[in-house]
Amino acid sequence: MGDNEMAVFGLSATEEELYRHFLRNPGTCADDVHLLLRTAHEEAARALARLRELGLLLPAGPDGRVVPADPEQAVSHLADRRLHELHQDLRRVTRARHVVEGLRAEQGARTAAPQGIEQIEGLSAIRSRIEDLAFFARDEILSVEPYTRLSPENIARSRPLDLRCLARGVAIRNVVQRSALADPPTASYLRELAASGAHIRVADEGEAGERLLVYDRRTVLVPLDPRDTARGALLAHKSGLVANIIALFEKIWAQAAPLDAEAGRGGGSPLSDMERRVLLAMCTVGKDEAGARELGVSVRTYRRHVADLLHLLGAASRAQAALLARERGWV
Repeated sequence: MGDNEMAVFGLSATEEELYRHFLRNPGTCADDVHLLLRTAHEEAARALARLRELGLLLPAGPDGRVVPADPEQAVSHLADRRLHELHQDLRRVTRARHVVEGLRAEQGARTAAPQGIEQIEGLSAIRSRIEDLAFFARDEILSVEPYTRLSPENIARSRPLDLRCLARGVAIRNVVQRSALADPPTASYLRELAASGAHIRVADEGEAGERLLVYDRRTVLVPLDPRDTARGALLAHKSGLVANIIALFEKIWAQAAPLDAEAGRGGGSPLSDMERRVLLAMCTVGKDEAGARELGVSVRTYRRHVADLLHLLGAASRAQAALLARERGWV
């Protein structure tokens, strides 16, 4: 058997080889499949049962012939299942403060956090670390912010950090709760960020999950207690944990709606002001350098906006994107 590529979805090497076998040989029987795999009959039977449980193999007919599920549907189902498990794991991890306190009580003394994970205590220390991480970010900041409103102090503290990041070409993708838009100062601040190049999406209450911040896909900040973020936070640098939290963010992002989607439901455009300006530049300006100069952003930021618009429109090229945008009345 080759590499177990589907291990990331929780499949064993035997289970993956079985699924691949039936993709190559759909409609065959499973009676002697253990001989083909050179494994024990019991192991093959367990693998068959699990593949059916996961929906990768369809129920066999009276003749015992096996039909595999479509690969795209199978992988999509496995990915959703795995991301749900990761989401649940993250919820348990961020709510496990009592475990740390219990272990410290056993030891009778304060000990250092595990290598690769740093514990930050106190709101002031958390804010200071966030400012440092934002200042040194070079490529991308991902965040899920399940607040219902931002205080004037929070906005005053965050605005210069966010705008400075956007000005130097750092991509910002932020998911907030839809209820936050009911607070005028908060909604105004979010739209200001969107106009400056940030990508902001909104999710219903509960869908946004716990607060999380990811810097340059290398560092993650999550609260010790999601119900009281002032108690402390965990700063993780471990690649495996960071990758899992990024996967969770992408799932939340995919399920959220663009900031101005409500306007789009009323027959207008679901684009932010910045996205509309980029779309117009795509239709009227030839070179990226000229488009970026017209919008007052870096070429890198301009090209990132163009890529996002192509994805949003489902277009394979800029010419097709311009055509689709005109058909939808977006320009």
